Amino acid sequence: MTLLSIRDLDIALPVGADRLYAAKHINFDLAAGEILCIVGESGSGKSMSANAIMGLLPQGVKPVNGSITFDGKEILGLSEREMLPLRGGRISMIFQEPLSALNPLMRVGAQIAEVFEAHGALNGAERRERALKLLDEVGIPDPDAAIRAYPFQLSGGQRQRVMIAMALALEPDILIADEPTTALDVTTQAQILKLIEDLRKSRGMAVIFITHDFGVVADIADRVIVMQKGEIVESGSADDVLLKPQHPYTRALIDAIPRLTRGGDVEEVKHTPILTVEGLQKTFSTGSGTLFGKRRVVKAVQDVSFELYAGETIGIVGESGSGKSTVGRCIVRLLDPDGGRVLMDGADIAHMSGAELRDQRRKLQMIFQDPFSSLNPRARVSRILTEGLIAFGTPKADAQTKARELLELVGLDASAMMRFPHEFSGGQRQRIGIARALALDPSIIIADEAVSALDVSIQAQVLDLLAELKERLHLSMLFITHDLRVAARICDRIIVMQKGRIVEAGPVGKVLHDPDTDYTRSLLDAIPGQDYERALAEAE
Repeated sequence: MTLLSIRDLDIALPVGADRLYAAKHINFDLAAGEILCIVGESGSGKSMSANAIMGLLPQGVKPVNGSITFDGKEILGLSEREMLPLRGGRISMIFQEPLSALNPLMRVGAQIAEVFEAHGALNGAERRERALKLLDEVGIPDPDAAIRAYPFQLSGGQRQRVMIAMALALEPDILIADEPTTALDVTTQAQILKLIEDLRKSRGMAVIFITHDFGVVADIADRVIVMQKGEIVESGSADDVLLKPQHPYTRALIDAIPRLTRGGDVEEVKHTPILTVEGLQKTFSTGSGTLFGKRRVVKAVQDVSFELYAGETIGIVGESGSGKSTVGRCIVRLLDPDGGRVLMDGADIAHMSGAELRDQRRKLQMIFQDPFSSLNPRARVSRILTEGLIAFGTPKADAQTKARELLELVGLDASAMMRFPHEFSGGQRQRIGIARALALDPSIIIADEAVSALDVSIQAQVLDLLAELKERLHLSMLFITHDLRVAARICDRIIVMQKGRIVEAGPVGKVLHDPDTDYTRSLLDAIPGQDYERALAEAE
């Protein structure tokens, strides 16, 4: 039975946008109990098409043609009042970033209860009871504690589960999931995908799953739609689209997927390490320790030791909360370690301060996960790239020349100098972040989840760029990631962390194909689309 039907949908962008339409000539059907995956790069129109179904298009963006029928009724053009019983009631949506989608000032229980209140369902006590049941149903441990928590007190996976609980509150016929697993580690991602699949089966609801991860598509999709620049370029069953793609764009997306099979052993490096970490420790303490707040101590990093050699890339992998990012931030001294040593050129930067630390920091730079939040939104690119150089005594004219050279090095035009970060795509912003990290001619780059939020094709471009720059500039790199497929593509050795400790380390091929620990094996087992990857390898 067809629940949703979209015919000839055109969604116009505001005047002055880089193209006329966010989506053009969109046609597809969704059957009850079906999982339809919509795949494409950022800007392909996949999220805009979903937002049109919900009546949640951004200001200035509007449907100008076509039809959207749900359960036999035309819903395109319904007033806000007419959409209320449908939105959240019969069609619900999970958004990509739960921390921004959830109200930071409301407890979790109140936010779930608000769904029932908005639809006039249940009374106060019933709403709380139902909220507890939903939290339990989506697999949140200790629902009694979670219902009283604020969003920031939960992990990323738990926040996403709260979003799913809210979306399921009124037992919708259709669930729209917009990139719900993009920034999650592999084990949490696997849990969320299994949860959605189980709920689809138990409730018989249809799912529109928007993603750029073909591994996820291979694991859950019944049918697939591929979008490019606002148009559907290919559609069909999951097997047909994934294993026998017809359109060049689909083939390009599939070719860009990082694969575990690309990992291999490298010769052991014998020369002097460029960076030595010995017994690194970092503990965080939260709460007041008084009658009104219980102190919680988290040992984020416990006795971490390793060596990084010149020209080498070490991947640090693990789940959220494993301590991998804290290690990177302690090394670069964005956090002060509680113990241990960080030796660079024989000097212990873990205990430096002032001018001494400032001089050493030139050799050690960081690329951050989210280039939008790590770049000053009020500064033009010219300032972003030159302020470090000028601070270290480079004349302004020379700094400007170096900035233009850096932009060319990372594949951007010199005209980018006068633009602001918001005027670039996510991949372009990450290239600016890379250029900034290279400005002071460092010998070591720490990349913290530098490609986790990027489309597969842009991710592949950035990974290729980093590999090229590493060879050209003789860089060493610490690459922090939760994606073992990405680690296989770029790293020489891998360190696996769990609960603040290193549980396994070795060459890429050994760790990925013959792991020593159950924890590493669980990370590998949780990677989506492994059957699909094996099928691709056989086909090649």
